[in-house]
Amino acid sequence: MDILTPTSSTKSPSLHACNLSSLGISNPLSYQLFKSRIPFEVNKLKKCTIRSTLALNPITAPPEIYKENGSTTTKISKAPANSCPFSPLEFLERASIVYGNCTSIVYNDTSYTWSQTYTRCKKLASSISSLGIKKGDVVSVLAPNIPAMYELQFAVPMSGAILNNVNFRLDPRTLSVLLRHSESKLVFVDYQASCLVLEAISLFPCNLQRPQLVLIEDDCGSTPLVSRNEFYNSYENVVHEGDQFFKWIAPESEWEPMTLNYTSGTTYAPKGVLHSHRSAFTMSVMNLIDWSMPKQPVYLWTLPIFHANGWGFCWAMAAVGGTNVCLRRSHDAASIYQAIQQHKVTHMCGAPVVLNMLSTYSKRKPLDSPVHLLTAGAPPPAAVLDRTESLGFVISHGYGLTETGGPAVTCAWKQEWNQLTNSERATLKSRQGVRMVGFTEVDVVDPETGISIERNGMAIGEIVLKGGSVMLGYLKDPEGTSKCMKNDGWFYSGDVGVMHSDGYLEVKDRLKDVIICGGENISSVEVESILYKHPSVNEAAVVARPDNYWGETPCAFISLKKDACKVTEKELRDFCKENLPLYMVPRTVVIEEDLPKTATGKIQKYLLRDKAKSLV
Repeated sequence: MDILTPTSSTKSPSLHACNLSSLGISNPLSYQLFKSRIPFEVNKLKKCTIRSTLALNPITAPPEIYKENGSTTTKISKAPANSCPFSPLEFLERASIVYGNCTSIVYNDTSYTWSQTYTRCKKLASSISSLGIKKGDVVSVLAPNIPAMYELQFAVPMSGAILNNVNFRLDPRTLSVLLRHSESKLVFVDYQASCLVLEAISLFPCNLQRPQLVLIEDDCGSTPLVSRNEFYNSYENVVHEGDQFFKWIAPESEWEPMTLNYTSGTTYAPKGVLHSHRSAFTMSVMNLIDWSMPKQPVYLWTLPIFHANGWGFCWAMAAVGGTNVCLRRSHDAASIYQAIQQHKVTHMCGAPVVLNMLSTYSKRKPLDSPVHLLTAGAPPPAAVLDRTESLGFVISHGYGLTETGGPAVTCAWKQEWNQLTNSERATLKSRQGVRMVGFTEVDVVDPETGISIERNGMAIGEIVLKGGSVMLGYLKDPEGTSKCMKNDGWFYSGDVGVMHSDGYLEVKDRLKDVIICGGENISSVEVESILYKHPSVNEAAVVARPDNYWGETPCAFISLKKDACKVTEKELRDFCKENLPLYMVPRTVVIEEDLPKTATGKIQKYLLRDKAKSLV
């Protein structure tokens, strides 16, 4: 039997650096489970403080805590009462007790209470188990932000299975590869993605077992695009046939995998990121603390749930009894503004592309009451932040990756900054900030030596992180896991940043997106931030274009606002010359109707790099 064990040379247990080589077998997730949390030996040190006596090193013996009292040392072992596994699934049962009669989900004319949601999730988990899905099997979901998608974030892991949310905007070939890589046994499919899934499965080799399919039909009665005969059952039938008294399967260890998420593909090759129950719990609680989330907020689902499980807010909303306002069209400005007004939304999340969309919507108007908006996923230009906040949105800015389960760093706001001008505040808020409460550490280091760079806001290095929400590792990719989770105890993000003198992090670029022009390093994000200040620019992306003399030169791809005055490439270059050093000014400007993006709104720079190479 294969065992998922900590990498012996890793000195940081909070990093979750695990050897995943055993996951490359036919049943990748069958392994002996830990009976409790990762074991550590605690060395006895001379000083008599708890902090100084807790020097953690991975071993195989049970954890023990030594408390020194003069010359007498008392050994205290852990007990079942104080070593229960952390899991965000517990939030749902509590919500059914505390907020049982309160609204949990709203979608068009459909609404549920927390008591109903708990019952539906138990019945759904029961039905999943009755289909032969065993603990550690992968169950995939392709759906927009609708009630079924929300319920499955609880129901799938409550059955003991591993939840795999998949981007339903993928092409059939990529989807087929992901379903085969994950060895998914069951797939829940929204009717709008039914043709996509059927085509993806048709690409499976003949000798490969195909997953069972469950069709999610629209609550408004829309008809599916394919025959129901292609599917095992409908979603609502699966819920109806389940046992409401089902005893859901809690994890024996908080280190058991709970979710499998594939990276968004901005670098073309998605990787399967495994997160544990502990990681999901940590992410949820960090969000609630960092955002000062009140009880029973009204949360609008504009962030795709398939993107890192909605940054953990699916489970966090159960912890505080919030109302989940679901949106099928979560990237439509008109639908968002309508939902905000109709349901009196208090909180929402979204990538910077959502901010840009809301702040440039032709029928936009100031909000009746403030809406808290957490943005992350790409460095937002200060100009976009300023425009969005002027409408009444209270923006919080964070930084994270699929590998950290969502934002792990946020721009913690200081009261004295309120006295600054709007543009000054926006510039400060565009920085990514400091580690969230509950996360262990963040730093910027020289990628070759691992030594911290100078904190002057100018020295550039790679962003590294460690904390409880960091992934277990990449599925079936021990080499990729070891490259980013090194023996020095850090997770290497692949992002370039600077650390300011006040300890606040600022992301500058992806390592692969730094442009080296005549020996000078150019941050594409810095050039983009200037372009966004031009009144006619809607979107901007800067990539490297090969140059025989300079090596590389900046190439800017631009989309313009629909109601903006026409502007030429030369005018945009002249604008950059007024605001940037000459070596940073794009040598090439390409104006296009739209820029290619992932489903989560990230611009796909690898496609633009290919296009820049082909320019004559």
